[in-house]
Amino acid sequence: MILLALLPIAGSIIGGITPEFFKISEKNLGLALHATTGIILAVISIELLPRSLEVGNPFIVVLAFIIGGIFYIVIDQFIDSQSLFGSSAKGSAWAIYSGIVIDLFTDGLMIGTSSLISLQLGFLLALGQVSANIPGSFASIAKFKERGIDRRRRFILNFSSVAAVLVGATAGYWLVKGEPAIVQFALLSFTAGILLTVTVEEIIPESHRDGEARLAALAFIGGFALFALISSYVT
Repeated sequence: MILLALLPIAGSIIGGITPEFFKISEKNLGLALHATTGIILAVISIELLPRSLEVGNPFIVVLAFIIGGIFYIVIDQFIDSQSLFGSSAKGSAWAIYSGIVIDLFTDGLMIGTSSLISLQLGFLLALGQVSANIPGSFASIAKFKERGIDRRRRFILNFSSVAAVLVGATAGYWLVKGEPAIVQFALLSFTAGILLTVTVEEIIPESHRDGEARLAALAFIGGFALFALISSYVT
């Protein structure tokens, strides 16, 4: 399980380091976020929800999905109410970063839970999140670079965020270890609800904040198609 968790961690670190060596543009940021969106939606629609609904008792699965969405909304509301990131120009960078950290925590939950169900499923989801975390972390750190955050702090933010994966993986593993299959798949559905809400509330708005790049739609489709191919060949 820990080895599987290292895959999305590697993707996050690689994506976060990349902006240090390439010139950043709003077009590249938009493309990266659209690619991330496509991959995340593919993970939800191709693997998480269909597999969870196959187990039986769809009411529990759908309810867990809704609770996951509500869970993120509550966290997001708490962050806003505490003004943790302020309302300055750096706010959008923090918005992406907070979304990525929650996404990484959710990655961990998925991997910890799915590794109990099937190592093949855990490996597949880990691969999907590698391909999502590279553009997602790229966009997050690129925004901080654009807003004038110094390189040392950018490296700290990049490497510290990956701890969320290990925390989530450990929590996901021990929460459902020894539990019935419906409980394990309900937690996967819960993570799907979080992922979808993060994507809609944080990643998509930020990807359009400075104007949509011409190739944005193609990046979205390409991200979705990439995970569809990974899912087909791994399965």
